[in-house]
Amino acid sequence: MPIYEYRCKVCGHEFEDFRSAAEADADEACPKCGKPKTERIMSTFATGGAAKSGGGACGPSSGGFT
Repeated sequence: MPIYEYRCKVCGHEFEDFRSAAEADADEACPKCGKPKTERIMSTFATGGAAKSGGGACGPSSGGFT
């Protein structure tokens, strides 16, 4: 199940919840104030890709395999 992030429209508290995609937009009570007025927010994420140094995932651009 995916993790979704939400923000309470009343107190501004942000929290995460495991939900199915079908339930992602359903109202959820805020765990801090208990009000059922929440909104789903866009999650930030990072990837662990190769650095922009000319190398990349296949090895360095200079030299080569020996």
